[in-house]
Amino acid sequence: MQMTIENALWLNLAVALGIGLLIGAERERSKGNGPERSAAGIRTFTITTLLGAVSIVFNVWLLIASIFCVMIFAATAYYSKRTEDPGLTTEITLIFSVILGGLAMSEPILAAALAVSIAILLSAKEPMHGFVLATVTKDELNDFLILAAATLIILPLVPNAFVGPFEAINPRNLWLIVILIMTISALGHLALRWLGGRVGLPLVGLFSGFISSIATISAMGARVKESPHLLSATVAGAVLSSLATILQIAMLLLAIHPPSLIALQWPLIFGGLSIAIYGLIATVNCYHDPHVDAHKQTKTFSVKTALLFAAIIAIILIASAALNAWFGQAGLVVASGVAGLADVHAAVISITSFVASGKISIQSAVIPILVAFSVNTLVKAVIAQVTGGTQFARLVVPALAIQVVAVWLGWWLM
Repeated sequence: MQMTIENALWLNLAVALGIGLLIGAERERSKGNGPERSAAGIRTFTITTLLGAVSIVFNVWLLIASIFCVMIFAATAYYSKRTEDPGLTTEITLIFSVILGGLAMSEPILAAALAVSIAILLSAKEPMHGFVLATVTKDELNDFLILAAATLIILPLVPNAFVGPFEAINPRNLWLIVILIMTISALGHLALRWLGGRVGLPLVGLFSGFISSIATISAMGARVKESPHLLSATVAGAVLSSLATILQIAMLLLAIHPPSLIALQWPLIFGGLSIAIYGLIATVNCYHDPHVDAHKQTKTFSVKTALLFAAIIAIILIASAALNAWFGQAGLVVASGVAGLADVHAAVISITSFVASGKISIQSAVIPILVAFSVNTLVKAVIAQVTGGTQFARLVVPALAIQVVAVWLGWWLM
């Protein structure tokens, strides 16, 4: 038993030694030369982590005293520099190394993982600075900060319970939808900016379809009216937005109630494959078009749009719950069709929420979801004709019709 304890002690000390060598090796390469070089290198960091490890073995107060002493030495080294922008990275890392050395004696795996993460952050200085200063704009950075706040600050505070009329609304699920919309929109924005027009338009169509396929088809139709030579690219974007609809339905079912995804797997597979093949053919045709300048999008995402969509979902949830309570299954089918006029995602969320809460069975949810999808696809066909004209609709509408037939064929075979 004594040997086991001693072996563990030596192993933890070895982890602390490795942490110091790892971080110290990176700092040694970055410390510079001459009188302005950093005071801490591989030996200093190694000794510092061992100091933390040995201190915690004797007493936690000794560790605190060691941290305090290293803080004094780091502050002295910082103020002794004569450069205009000395930075605090090395000094902060040196103090943190003492803590990691102490942590290695009780949680060696966690300490080692943190050390590797710190080493990666330190070595990635130039790419990270270049990305923040030269690649990401100020507006984009602000948008990403908003997205981070919505995910890390607001989401944990949102209640996770069914509330409101008919207990139809789960605030946490609604806020997750807001985060999902903003995230998908941000990814679409980056793809358009980095990949350009011919690749960008199909990708933006795909990503935008996660938010609203109807809006995406409308935007693509308006674009092709202004630039008829972009017909293949806009058709690809419009068609792939319907693939995104299938993918998001699957994602929503998986997130809210996985058994419902199993019940709808064949309709979704048939519909997804049919539209994916059509979209792939349209995307290949894009390469015969001239280069498109698609760098006109300035906003990463719209918070207002995300919140409005969540509000619409909340209204549809209440209306669907009321119809289901008053008219049963027939009322739910009608409500699903009405919801599909605006967006199929809202209908899927509401119906699957009923299944998750035990208000309806999985079998009772299949037909309403497929009805909502079909009605939504019909609206897409009308929008394609109205916004893009006959030539645009002539290529988009057949893809939508094939997808609907494939979905119901999957249900029939199921």
